[in-house]
Amino acid sequence: MASGSSAKKVARLAQKGKGKKVRFQDGTLFPTVMAVVVILGFGLISYARQAPVATDTPPTISDRWHIPIGFYHCDSFLQDLQGDKQGGDVADPNFTKYGVFSRDDGVIRWYPQLAASGKKAKLGAYLETYGVTVDSKGITFPADQNKGVSYKVDTDKCKDENGKQADATVQVIVWEKASDSTISKRYITDFKNIRIDRDEMAITIAFVPAGADIPLPDSAEKLAEIVAAEYGAAPTTTVKGATTTSVAAPTTTGG
Repeated sequence: MASGSSAKKVARLAQKGKGKKVRFQDGTLFPTVMAVVVILGFGLISYARQAPVATDTPPTISDRWHIPIGFYHCDSFLQDLQGDKQGGDVADPNFTKYGVFSRDDGVIRWYPQLAASGKKAKLGAYLETYGVTVDSKGITFPADQNKGVSYKVDTDKCKDENGKQADATVQVIVWEKASDSTISKRYITDFKNIRIDRDEMAITIAFVPAGADIPLPDSAEKLAEIVAAEYGAAPTTTVKGATTTSVAAPTTTGG
């Protein structure tokens, strides 16, 4: 503990220092430099918050992916979504935003803009572009797709394997490769956040009874021809027989 005399000395020194300005040895150069650094720092932070986030995570904006997709109702596929959404003189706003479309053949062209690239590449971008609603309650098409039909799990049923009417559920099966039916995952909720994470994966969106077999989309067998016609890719062969891993929901990261 400091003695009384030491405490008095400290108090006298503090009293003498009151009101005095701190001077830098090099004049105003140092504070000026610090002020510039602070201003630049705030400017960089502001830019980083407003600028689009570039990513090297596939798909990038330079990728051109092809993804077979189909809508399966009870025991058969519905018509593929129609219209390439690139428009004539004016493109569809969602095509401009996402760069995702089809060509009446059941194959998604994932030519992403930033809003549908990297970890933002999700099935919801395609569904939004075509105005299709898919959730655990049902599947609803807009008026220009499949005659605007809507299937609801609380009212619509399908025949089960015994030919009896059964309650239906919405499920989405995702195959890692359209040419290989042996590896897939089954999703039962949060469908719009299913990641599009590889070229030539395949997707079937189904309204079926629980436990029903859900096949690859018809367009999976045509994918080699479609890609070859557009880019000269070598054809592949679809392998039958499947192993499906069921998951409650896709893992979501980012917006």
